Amino acid sequence: MNVHAERMTALLDGDFVVFLIGLRLNKPWKIHKWLPAALAMPKMMRELEANPELGLLGQIPGFKVSVQYWRSFEHLEAYATSKENEHLSAWKSFNQSVGRSRGDVGIWHETYLVRSGAYECVYSGMPKFGLGRVGDHVPVSGSRESATGRLDSEFDAT
Repeated sequence: MNVHAERMTALLDGDFVVFLIGLRLNKPWKIHKWLPAALAMPKMMRELEANPELGLLGQIPGFKVSVQYWRSFEHLEAYATSKENEHLSAWKSFNQSVGRSRGDVGIWHETYLVRSGAYECVYSGMPKFGLGRVGDHVPVSGSRESATGRLDSEFDAT
């Protein structure tokens, strides 16, 4: 990974969505309840990465929590409900496997709609990461020197 020693920020054109999703093993010994859900996520990610038109911009993978960046809520919702893609069948299988014992394994998600220019980020001594991987990765300079400046400037070129 190419580490950037200088301070960097990210620029994204337009609105986007930050989607957090996670899995919690409340009863880890009940492998048959959580393993199918854990195995379904990598299949979905491969599908999304192979089909950028579905709207996933990028992700930070994780077992307990995964951070995903989407082009729009409409893209996210279309993927979640599509009969042609991996998610809907995985969701139905999960619901069947947990049945009435929903306390054995927990799943959760949070969705954040982000308006253009209504975010800021900084990366120092880091490879491209997070928004810096899905948007333009640019040096912090001029009006971008502070968090307030990165928000107030709406990422102008100064």
